[in-house]
Amino acid sequence: MENTPNDVKDRLLDAALLHVPFDGWSETTLKAAAVDADVDMAMVRAVYPRGAVDLARAYHARGDDIMVARLGSDDLPDRFRDKIAAAVRFRIEAVTDKEAVRRGTTLFALPMYAGDGAKAIWGTADKIWTALGDTSDDVNWYTKRATLSGVYSATVLYWLGDDSTDNQATWAFLDRRIDDVMQIEKVKAQVRDSKFLSTLFAGPNWVLDQVKAPSASPHTDMPGSWSASRD
Repeated sequence: MENTPNDVKDRLLDAALLHVPFDGWSETTLKAAAVDADVDMAMVRAVYPRGAVDLARAYHARGDDIMVARLGSDDLPDRFRDKIAAAVRFRIEAVTDKEAVRRGTTLFALPMYAGDGAKAIWGTADKIWTALGDTSDDVNWYTKRATLSGVYSATVLYWLGDDSTDNQATWAFLDRRIDDVMQIEKVKAQVRDSKFLSTLFAGPNWVLDQVKAPSASPHTDMPGSWSASRD
């Protein structure tokens, strides 16, 4: 049996999923998983230092990895908006236990873990855009991910209560949300194409143009970077 940190994390997560429907993403689940996976609690604390919340984050990350792998192997639709819809659908279909997601939603709704939940959703949106070849390096990098985070989280909440055949109601809901986003993008394009409106928003647009996507340089405490104009 492999005992590398990643192997131990996977074994604990697999064992935990049997307990999550009953005890949620909790310390009780973490300890039960340790017993089932035959992992010493000292090792458990080493690989999941924050306990159950790290376990829940690992489960979310596993779903992201499955989605990315499928995006790289499946034939995708031609229209870009349909590719986005397919990616969100793939992410939801990566879930093997709806109750595990429901319990995770409850956990991340707690004020102390709300930041973790937001970071997980943002990470999913970022992986989708990256997998689909997004090359934006300005404020659009942020708006794309913020918008998709809203679409994804709303669709997951709808899916949790969906009892339709093959989740057809959820996929219809997802299409409507993406259509709403496309309407916003249409309005933005109209503003850019209007001489009057583009002049009116020249100041705010200049400020936004200075916002840059995160670079490959070492991370700082602030997201992205700020570029001062030399003109």
